[in-house]
Amino acid sequence: MKKWLPLTFIILCALWPLSYLRGPKNPDSGLPLREFGSLPVINKGRHQPLDSLARNSLVILRGKQTLNLEPWKGNFDGPKMYTATEWLMELMFTPETADTRPCFRVDNDNVKGLLDLPMFPDTAAKTDGKHFSWNQISPKLPALQRETMRAARIKVDLRNAYERSLMDLSDSTGIYQMLRASITPCLNPDFKAGLAAYCDKLTQAQKAWGDRSDGLEVDESILNWVQLEFNAPLIVPPRPGVDDKLTEWQNCLQEIRNTPPTAEPDRSLASYAAMAAAYKSGNMAGMTTAINEYREWLASTKRIDADLKKGPREQLFNYVEVFYKAMVLSVLAMLLGLAVWFAPAKLEVLRKIAVGLMVLVVLLLTGGILTRMILEGRPPVTNLYSSALFIGWAACLFGLVLEKIWPYCIGVMVSALIGFCTLLVAHFLSLSGDTMVMLQAVLDTNFWLATHVVIVTLGYASTYVAGILGVFYVIRSLLDRTAQERLGKMFSSMVFGIICFAMLFSFVGTVLGGIWADQSWGRFWGWDPKENGALVIVLWNALALHARLGGMVKERGMMLLAIVGNMVTSWSWFGVNMLGIGLHSYGFINAAYYALWSFIGFNLLLIILALCFLRSRKVSAKPKAPADALPA
Repeated sequence: MKKWLPLTFIILCALWPLSYLRGPKNPDSGLPLREFGSLPVINKGRHQPLDSLARNSLVILRGKQTLNLEPWKGNFDGPKMYTATEWLMELMFTPETADTRPCFRVDNDNVKGLLDLPMFPDTAAKTDGKHFSWNQISPKLPALQRETMRAARIKVDLRNAYERSLMDLSDSTGIYQMLRASITPCLNPDFKAGLAAYCDKLTQAQKAWGDRSDGLEVDESILNWVQLEFNAPLIVPPRPGVDDKLTEWQNCLQEIRNTPPTAEPDRSLASYAAMAAAYKSGNMAGMTTAINEYREWLASTKRIDADLKKGPREQLFNYVEVFYKAMVLSVLAMLLGLAVWFAPAKLEVLRKIAVGLMVLVVLLLTGGILTRMILEGRPPVTNLYSSALFIGWAACLFGLVLEKIWPYCIGVMVSALIGFCTLLVAHFLSLSGDTMVMLQAVLDTNFWLATHVVIVTLGYASTYVAGILGVFYVIRSLLDRTAQERLGKMFSSMVFGIICFAMLFSFVGTVLGGIWADQSWGRFWGWDPKENGALVIVLWNALALHARLGGMVKERGMMLLAIVGNMVTSWSWFGVNMLGIGLHSYGFINAAYYALWSFIGFNLLLIILALCFLRSRKVSAKPKAPADALPA
């Protein structure tokens, strides 16, 4: 029984993510969420399905990919929950209903006071004190805009909590209005009448724009309307133009403005009008038919074959949530590993299960990263989010290699801890919206993304593995004074081998980065904070290796040098990217600032405790793991 128990448990765990490969199901009402969510659209330059647009937008507005329609009643599941696609469908087709949904999250009391929003749960006002509808926010929109303009003039890292909340809510309201304006001319039951009314309003907006240029007083609301329409997602696919060359994707405003008065607008607008009419009348079968006919027409025109195929794939990838499932399995493996540490001889079967779980995690991460590469058409690391995923994948793989050489559940614990932490970091990074954003021009090169970025990220991952081994060494030794004698040589061998690997990849990656910088910016080295951080990682790994081989540090000292590597790598990888420093900065994030210094403080505390309470032991030039090095 014990022989088959690990395999049986792993198979059952594998069935969890595999069961999602069937794809999302439509609700019992027949609402065609699956078909609608796979339709192609372009937003912020990226080709994506409507499902991704809905998820990324709702995450920014609410911090979640689902919408609780009655949060003041404590309904966290059941019929009062909307999926992101269901919310977007309602917002596009019946905006007057969507305006009553509490999709905006506001936590700052000062912002609530500015907008006259309830501070606490209020059933009469239909709010739980945190989530509010567009109808509750829009009356005070001018006040929000004035305060946002004031906050925008303040340097990012100097803004207080009130000002940061203002900027976040302003971004949310902008996204909401942009989505609300997606198919404005298609909402009238009489499509031709809707087009005519839209053209009249567009003419008024163009005249108002000219009048304002001449210094005349104009109705600002009409200018705000045309601005929102202009920024709406691009839902009209390209059509044959001059010499049969395809034009660009357009939104409704661009399509109507660029269509001659005697010509018919693109059929995509009529298709969305048919979907809207069926949705409003509750004719779900008719709506499904309209969507399928639209897809068939798109396929027959052969204009966007790649987008038609990509939409269902990305929708399925969103639905499976492979990285969330990998994070849950990492936690389970870590708990089993802790149990094995307390009774290794009696719980060998748990060790095998933990190893199997981490193998499953590596497979899930591999599948998820490969899917992202196919969807993006890019190498695995393109931004900070994808670097967190890649570091987690590499660290899990390194940990399993260590576990194969030293089967004492230490490699598994390293894999599980780093895998969980990096996936958690990736989760919080995903709350900023789309994780497959278009690359900046200087980064738009697959060759350097596949060489410099991948190699230097492998250096980050291996340095973290060495550092976490040092953390485990200190914690185990503090809790069990005999652990140093029993486990010291094994930890020493692990750390030495990993740092050798880290030294090689961090050095090669840094050199390749300099060559890329020379091609992009005309200089090999510019002492940019990111460049300095990468160099410090190389130098620190070299210092650790020289100190170990030269006998300058003993066993405890080498472990502490590895722990310092955690701090160095965190600053180079995370600090300069998120704290608004240098050419590689993504902008200051207050939460990242506190998280970074908390992590550094934790590592410093371990170093101080080790120096105070652990004795220094000599380590041989070529340490070997003792045969009895079981972590009791």
